Amino acid sequence: MMFENGAILETAVDITFIMLMLAIVLAFIRLLLGPSLPDRVVALDLITVLAVAFSALFAIAANEPAFLDVAIALALIAFLATVAFARYAERRNLRAEGSPEESEKTEDRL
Repeated sequence: MMFENGAILETAVDITFIMLMLAIVLAFIRLLLGPSLPDRVVALDLITVLAVAFSALFAIAANEPAFLDVAIALALIAFLATVAFARYAERRNLRAEGSPEESEKTEDRL
């Protein structure tokens, strides 16, 4: 046999770590360059998803299941952050367009 018992898993984990790091770097470049706010929000969401994958992969590599809890918590926080960014972007667009519906809602609140 070409590989020992755990050598295949170790090799796969090492290759996956490299691929995740490359993906994080590329997503960070997209975050910096934009060109628009939705592009940056998607890049930030991608970085958090990759961080979740990194944490889960580290749990496998270190044989430490506690890192899976970290991955789950990070995924929940990332979801809420994405929803908040989407809501912010939507309100920003409505304000920029000067939508009459939004101005009526604002007057009703006052």
